[in-house]
Amino acid sequence: MNLNTVDLLLVEDNINDAELAIRELKKHNLANNFFHVKDGEEALEFIFATGRYASTRSIDNPPKLILLDIHMPKVNGLEVLKKIKTEEQTKIIPVVILTSSKEDPDIKESYKLGANSYIVKPVNFEGFAESIKNLGFYWLLLNQPPIS
Repeated sequence: MNLNTVDLLLVEDNINDAELAIRELKKHNLANNFFHVKDGEEALEFIFATGRYASTRSIDNPPKLILLDIHMPKVNGLEVLKKIKTEEQTKIIPVVILTSSKEDPDIKESYKLGANSYIVKPVNFEGFAESIKNLGFYWLLLNQPPIS
């Protein structure tokens, strides 16, 4: 896979949720090129083409969409969101928070930092699968992103 042509970056530390999201995206042909990272530190390296991705990526080819969990090891999702939305080269990337947190402070802070959407993961399999299908359909097929 060419890491410079990623349509969707999934930032999720729960392997079961990640596998289900990937399966649903593939099942409905919603993302040809997607990449999964397991924590916020790796997400920042991927997005900004640093660290382990310095030689395989370019910041000039950002993902078209980032699905971002909040509660993760190393660097939490809110810190990742803040960094994405304060940097000129990355602030227009749509970021959808996809988390199990229904806490009002998390929701408010996410929008304050520039999240484009906030989705609480349904607890059951069918609901989660449907959510992934719907958000993929909207953000990758219907939404019109700015032209780079």
